[in-house]
Amino acid sequence: MPVKIRLQRHGKKGKPFYWIVAADARSKRDGRFLEKLGTYNPNVNPASIDLDVDGAVKWLQNGAQPSDTARAILSYKGALLKNHLAGGVRKGAITEEQAAEKFAAWLSEKDGSVTAKKDEVAKAEAAAKAKALEAEKEVNAKREAEAKAAAAPEAATEEVTTEASNEEE
Repeated sequence: MPVKIRLQRHGKKGKPFYWIVAADARSKRDGRFLEKLGTYNPNVNPASIDLDVDGAVKWLQNGAQPSDTARAILSYKGALLKNHLAGGVRKGAITEEQAAEKFAAWLSEKDGSVTAKKDEVAKAEAAAKAKALEAEKEVNAKREAEAKAAAAPEAATEEVTTEASNEEE
């Protein structure tokens, strides 16, 4: 039975949400699966991915083939690296401690880059809000100036009509 690690689409129209599953290659895209390995939500920036790395490595070691998108997600979360390091441990090229140390170093570096991207996105949002606020302040100032300019001639005509009515009396 050939096994694939692939995405299973959930969510509503226009708002996809995916499960990362290990499934028989012959089953339908959203059909029966063997194990749910995680979730992928592309609707947020950056996309949120929850993945059971150890479960994915187990399926990869048993011969499961990831789809292209699933391969990218597994690579992003480090499952392919962990599988590669486990192969090195089996062959005797490195020890388990060295493999764990390399994986932990990679994870900390990856967390740093993800945090930097989140900070960059938050900064861009804050800058956009500040720019919108400045534009709104300018528009409000123009409106106030126009209102004062419109009120000034009205006040002058009211004074003239008041003076004229006072003279008649």
